[in-house]
Amino acid sequence: MNRRTSVFLSSILVLFVSCGLLWILRGVPQKELTGVAEVIDGDSLRISSVEMRLKGIDAPEFTQTCSVSGRETACGREARDALRKLVQRGLVTCVGDERDRYGRLLVVCRVRGAEINAAMVREGHAVAFGNYESEEAQAKAAFAGLWAGQFERPRAWRARKGEIRP
Repeated sequence: MNRRTSVFLSSILVLFVSCGLLWILRGVPQKELTGVAEVIDGDSLRISSVEMRLKGIDAPEFTQTCSVSGRETACGREARDALRKLVQRGLVTCVGDERDRYGRLLVVCRVRGAEINAAMVREGHAVAFGNYESEEAQAKAAFAGLWAGQFERPRAWRARKGEIRP
């Protein structure tokens, strides 16, 4: 074997080892779950006993209230109900490769090809939390859901109540 071939084979070996290390260091392998989703609240659900949180969004907590035209509304319950409506359209497929501090899989979910995370923000039932800023802007411009009145961002509401999540 000549020197050029030896260098080439060594380079290929280094490439394969590097790819293997990247795969190992990548963390939690990507997980895909498909099934009937059980809604926990406006940004959490369960498929086959795996609890998941919708990545990039933050919905009002179940007991959180908001105000529309000076009238208190149960926006936390409304968010949960909106997510229920979305998942009732068919089998839900969720994909994720990270976990939150509570061990829940952080996921992006789809039903019949439509992304659930984006829909929750676009319809005004959740706010952007790291993603979906354009959907939040659309909801705000349309006075949809939360944007029809006054509300406290879920993270601020939890902090005021002494809750830690997400």
